[in-house]
Amino acid sequence: MESKTVAVIGPQSSVTAHVLSFIANELQVPLLSFSATDPTLNSLQFPFFVMTSQSDLYQMAAIADIVEHYGWREVIAIYGDDDHGRNGIAALGDQLAAKRCKISFKAPLSPKATREEITDVLVQVALTESRILVLHVPDYWGPTVFTVARYLGMMNAGYVWIATNWFSTILDTELDLAPEAAEDVQGVLTLRMHTPDTQLKAEFASRWPNLTAGAGAGRMGLSAYGLYAYDTVWILARALDAFFAQGGNVSFSKDSRLAELGGGDLRLDAMSMLDGGKQLLESILNVDMLGVTGRVKFEPPEKDTLIRPAYEVINVIGTGHQRIGYWSNHSGLSVDPPETLYSKPVNRSSSNQHLGPVFWPGKTTQKPRGWVFPNNGRHLAIGVPNRVSYREFIAQVPGTDMFSGYCIDVFTAAVNLLPYAVPYKLIPFGDGVDNPSLTELVRLMAAGVYDGIVGDVAIITNRTKMADFTQPYIESGLVVVAPVMTRNSNEWAFMRPFTPAMWVVTGVFFLIVGAVIWILEHRLNDDFRGPPRRQVITIIWFSFSTLFFAHKENTVSTLGRIVLIIWLFVVLIINSSYTASLTSILTVQQLSSPIKGIETLRTSNDPIGYQQGSFARDYLVDELGFHESRMVPLKGPEDCERALKAGLHKGGVAAVVDEQSYLELFLSTRCDFSIVGQEFTKNGWGFAFPRDSPLAVDLSTAILKLSENGDLQRIHDKWLMSSACSSQTTTFQVDRLQLSSFWGLFLICGLACLIALLLYFLNIARQFSRHQQADMSHSSSSSSAALSLSSASARLQTFFSFVDEKEENVASRSRRRSLERASNRSEREAGNGETQDSKAGRQVEFSTNKDIGIENGV
Repeated sequence: MESKTVAVIGPQSSVTAHVLSFIANELQVPLLSFSATDPTLNSLQFPFFVMTSQSDLYQMAAIADIVEHYGWREVIAIYGDDDHGRNGIAALGDQLAAKRCKISFKAPLSPKATREEITDVLVQVALTESRILVLHVPDYWGPTVFTVARYLGMMNAGYVWIATNWFSTILDTELDLAPEAAEDVQGVLTLRMHTPDTQLKAEFASRWPNLTAGAGAGRMGLSAYGLYAYDTVWILARALDAFFAQGGNVSFSKDSRLAELGGGDLRLDAMSMLDGGKQLLESILNVDMLGVTGRVKFEPPEKDTLIRPAYEVINVIGTGHQRIGYWSNHSGLSVDPPETLYSKPVNRSSSNQHLGPVFWPGKTTQKPRGWVFPNNGRHLAIGVPNRVSYREFIAQVPGTDMFSGYCIDVFTAAVNLLPYAVPYKLIPFGDGVDNPSLTELVRLMAAGVYDGIVGDVAIITNRTKMADFTQPYIESGLVVVAPVMTRNSNEWAFMRPFTPAMWVVTGVFFLIVGAVIWILEHRLNDDFRGPPRRQVITIIWFSFSTLFFAHKENTVSTLGRIVLIIWLFVVLIINSSYTASLTSILTVQQLSSPIKGIETLRTSNDPIGYQQGSFARDYLVDELGFHESRMVPLKGPEDCERALKAGLHKGGVAAVVDEQSYLELFLSTRCDFSIVGQEFTKNGWGFAFPRDSPLAVDLSTAILKLSENGDLQRIHDKWLMSSACSSQTTTFQVDRLQLSSFWGLFLICGLACLIALLLYFLNIARQFSRHQQADMSHSSSSSSAALSLSSASARLQTFFSFVDEKEENVASRSRRRSLERASNRSEREAGNGETQDSKAGRQVEFSTNKDIGIENGV
């Protein structure tokens, strides 16, 4: 660089690129590299470094997607301890964290690792839990890692090896692996930078053998780095053309800061700074061309990486290798080439991630589990709560380190279903005097004191923040237990099915419907007519006789029949409900308690008991707002029984709040108490393990199998089968039938009555109007009658008389008046005829006399 240099292509090593990037920055000379892929080289610290191939950041994202795709959670990173190795693994850790995965163990190797050093590191790796190994090392000693791994038995079934693209470069350049070398890498996965198949690429590949032969390199295959190296030269050539086309000029000037350092062996004072370096750098980053690697363009806006990064996923099989899929930052894992997916919408859902079948180490096609128990002779430390009450669930066998109980049997049965052995040791937690705090036990496990917890551990929110739980093996929410009394039937038992409001509304509706039917039938039906006293009795009798469908009065009007049908349907529903409720009251033993559930306790200030060590206290105080002074700790079922029997007046408690599983066992031999109200939390018990532990997933599957094959129920019946109170046919006090359960029926019936009355009175008004007009025309000759009808009181009196009158009489009178009017018209017409005849006779007589007089005069 002492000569006047405008750009540098290289170096091949990321470590060297870090050093030269500082010089490139100072001299403002663009530094282009196709093989230095350390992600940190694209930082703002090195603005003049241009990475002309894919950054390792995307390669690590591809590995993270592969790990997530196969359901693994932890990997081991084996890497060269230099800038390239450390920064690449740091990027892998970030990508795994985004997938809720992690690097569980880092195994660094010196940049010039020997076989002995590699052996020591791999021995440490073999003792760890994870079997997913990511190998990110230099290519010149990377194959030695596989050789040592095979020697140590780490290429057998159960292991997964994922090598970065250094290994695919060896596969591409060496063409065919030697049989012994191929045996070392069977089943290994590796990544290769993807370049689309184009005409330019095919032509360059056809010239490649001649190019390498002319260079004296012998027989060497073409790797992706060779393609990117070729395009790198063209990138710089096109950038120089653009630079000169924009009026750029190559000129240099001395850097005063370098001159101050003096000459020395490095001759720093001889270096010159490129005056147009920033303009040339901008021309490089603006290149947009088609090369042998596909479209070459830097990603805006930072323009620090090439667009559309993609990799091929390679699986080594035999002496060759097979491509099982692709990865791109657009579509993730796919069996289709990325260039066919860029035109489609982005879809990174798990159901859209696919890879072909894989030939894994150990010559198996079955996906490895990805982890084993550490092969260091240590057993899993499983914490077990040392309970002093409800020992049916879990208890330590006196004088031994063994445990028994429902929870232990479930855990043992689940572990026996696992396809691998689980070495564990049960360790008691608690002093054996008081029930231990299970939340504290979970916290200790999260801190690393225990490897898991087996016991009656409820799955609640604050515990799930510290640990992973298995599938619940028993449901156990919080419930309220209170003393109950047997409620016997008495002489007023028939009144208990309905609430007072229900009785009142039902009785009122009986009378309303009877009155409506009377109104609708009064003008048509003789059964609903007669003296006032008889009509009132008819209304009452008809109303209540419908309760037994024993009404003898027939309905003749259409509206009356419709209302009656609807009412009889309502009566049928009420009657059936009443009968069912009364039957339950009289035949089933009833239990009653002043405590109706958790809401009753919230509205009072009575003391509440809870089991010592249970989460019930924190839930009542923190979540439901109960005052802490009301909480009374109780050790065991005997304490609960004494406190409930003592009651409020003798220093006891009004009720006990605890998990349902405990209280069901408590109530199995204590029939004076009962669960009141509903379960007000939905919880279950599960086994706890550290976050992201694979045991939690596998044991969940085993618990589901126990549930499906009936073993879980058999274990439950063995330890928790009810005994003394199970034969009693009792039920907690039957709820009385509320008005709210029937308001819809009453609403329908009421609307039917209202509409029927409306239609009825509209029809009456129409008939009365016609009747009044007929009366007016009939009595038009009488002025006194007209005056009488014109008064409001007379009109109202006439209307009520009309309504009370039977419709048949009104119709008969109307017909009679019509006949009278017709007769009167006939008489008037006859009288008018006689008058006209007499007038005509007089006129004839007068005319005759006149004629006679004239003749006499003549």
